[in-house]
Amino acid sequence: MREAIFVPLESYKELPQDEMKQKASEFYELVKRRRTVREFNSRPVPKEVIEKCLLAAGTAPNGANKQPWHFVAVSDPEVKKTIRVEAEKEEHEFYNRRAPEDWLEDLRPLGTDENKPFLEEAPYLIGIFAQSYNLDEDGEKEKHYYVKESVGIATGILITALHNAGLATLTHTPSPMGFLNEIMGRPSHEKPFLLLVVGYPAEGVTVPDITKKSLDEISTFI
Repeated sequence: MREAIFVPLESYKELPQDEMKQKASEFYELVKRRRTVREFNSRPVPKEVIEKCLLAAGTAPNGANKQPWHFVAVSDPEVKKTIRVEAEKEEHEFYNRRAPEDWLEDLRPLGTDENKPFLEEAPYLIGIFAQSYNLDEDGEKEKHYYVKESVGIATGILITALHNAGLATLTHTPSPMGFLNEIMGRPSHEKPFLLLVVGYPAEGVTVPDITKKSLDEISTFI
């Protein structure tokens, strides 16, 4: 096993408490404006923006620094169309056969159904894959740890980075999502985690009138 090499932490910068409070407040105001949208403008997004946001996602903390993720950014219209066709097949089964009534009841106020035009409208679809293991140069399996947790954190950073860059997103999870492996050319040891829809919101788009839980509801200080 290769021995770990440690270097001085030079990237950390401690801030005065007043500046800490200001930055914490400003960041909250930034992410509070983030909303999931289901209607997108088709105008293109600079590829460089997507690249930088993916690099930001790649900085996420993860189990044993195995970085068990792979991102596939799709802008090709034909590939997006294929993804929509396959996703809508699964969504039809979900809404008409698989989903229990209480789940459908919870979704009803949000107005979702099996039709997913945003999969073609948005300029980018990002397939996020979780790697249960990797293959080294000799073809031997290299085990990964805390895969779901690691990929979940990276996904959260990606969504926040895209929002910070002025883009809207939608997390889409047709079930099952195995069709994404074939369409996106990913190996069987990678499992689709979710499909992130990325772009500018459509003109005049509306969102559900919802609220988030208060600090008292989501946290406890001991």
